[in-house]
Amino acid sequence: MSISIGDTAPDFTLPKDGGGTLALSDFLGKKVLLFFYPHDRTPGCTIEACAFRDAKEEFDDRKISIIGISRLRREP
Repeated sequence: MSISIGDTAPDFTLPKDGGGTLALSDFLGKKVLLFFYPHDRTPGCTIEACAFRDAKEEFDDRKISIIGISRLRREP
């Protein structure tokens, strides 16, 4: 499946760090920034995630939720 900027993303439910799940439908009617990264705790992915973290106040001001999704998790 391919989607473009501005398209409605298909619903999904995924496990959250620390337990529980997150569904995209939980954010229905809200603005969401989805970003995908290959691995936790790698230099490039960490830089990207930190940039979103550092800009969180700006996203909050615009009422945009940030969701990062990784296929693989590296243990500490």
